[in-house]
Amino acid sequence: MAKADGKKSKKADSKPKGEKKAKKAKIDVTGSVDALAKLADHPLVTDLLAVGAMAAVAAIAEHGVAQKNGSAEGSRKAVKAAGKAAAAAIGARLMKEVSGFTAKAPVSKKA
Repeated sequence: MAKADGKKSKKADSKPKGEKKAKKAKIDVTGSVDALAKLADHPLVTDLLAVGAMAAVAAIAEHGVAQKNGSAEGSRKAVKAAGKAAAAAIGARLMKEVSGFTAKAPVSKKA
C-alpha cells in the first residue's frame, strides 16, 4: 500500500545509506603456486612420486600377465590394484624416512 503523500515506502530490509557492501577477500594465488612449486621440487616428494608410479606400473604389468594366463579380471580391478600398490609403496617409503629421522634424533635426558 502506497503512502498518501506519494512517496515510496522504504523496504524493511534495506541498508542504511553509509553502509557499503562487504568486499570479497582476494586470495594471493602467486604465493600459493610458488609454495606448491617448491614442494614439488623437494627430493622426497620426487622420490615418493617415483616409488608410487613404479609400484602402479608393476601392478598393471602383473595384471596384464595374469590376464594372458587366463585370469578374467577387468581393467577396473587392475587400476584399483595399481592404486593400492602405489599407496602401499609410498606409505612404506614415508615410514622409512620417518624412522630415519627418529633414529637420528638425540635422546634428551631428564634430570
